[in-house]
Amino acid sequence: MKRRDFIAFASAVAAGWPLAGRAQQPAMPVIGFVRITTPQDSVPFLSAFRDGLAESGYIEGQNVAIEARFAFNQVDQLPSLMAELVSMRVAVLVATGGTISGRAAKAATSTIPIVFTTGDDPVKVGLVASLNKPGGNLTGASIFTNRLGSKRFALLHEMVPSASPIAILINPTNSDTEDEAKDVQEAARSLGVRVFVVSADKADDLDGAFARLKQQGARALFVAGDTFFTGQRSQISILAARHGLPTS
Repeated sequence: MKRRDFIAFASAVAAGWPLAGRAQQPAMPVIGFVRITTPQDSVPFLSAFRDGLAESGYIEGQNVAIEARFAFNQVDQLPSLMAELVSMRVAVLVATGGTISGRAAKAATSTIPIVFTTGDDPVKVGLVASLNKPGGNLTGASIFTNRLGSKRFALLHEMVPSASPIAILINPTNSDTEDEAKDVQEAARSLGVRVFVVSADKADDLDGAFARLKQQGARALFVAGDTFFTGQRSQISILAARHGLPTS
């Protein structure tokens, strides 16, 4: 699902949820928007979110309000951010940034509608009961990027077949990347490629992570699917180019 399609879908949820679930909402509905990264990293996403709402007839400040919260890449901040928005009785809680955000929102409320985004299987990670009948108060979109790790790794190997070892960059605070890393390691074994894992969960950690992977002789880099890395994609690209590392 394209990002703007998802945003339009979220606005439709805000407008069309049963009246009983919104009876106590203020005249102007409030959307709680939570992203795990920093405000700076979230600018294009929040801007696109506003554009998508506008395309559906919802203009911030006119007929809808947005309360945005950011966890600054600190996973342990998500529960308190969700609880704050729940206490404000928002009409919809939009949890972006992967499974971790969706789980935090689910734990915070069983009544306020939640729209999540994830790169994993939402059924497998416990966000919804099924894809066609999610049940409860959660719905959302998944692009299953975390399930494509082995395919991405195989493509990287095809591009640079002689590259070994290959470093796997993960965010240690994101439990979803553990499964992806395992899939990649299994793919590497089947291809006869050596791999090793390097971690980073803050922007300041990236320089050190690249120094470590070069010290260990990395010939290419696989970046695990993670919202933090998406926000830091420009810096990761610059560092990869500086160190001469083909990257997927």
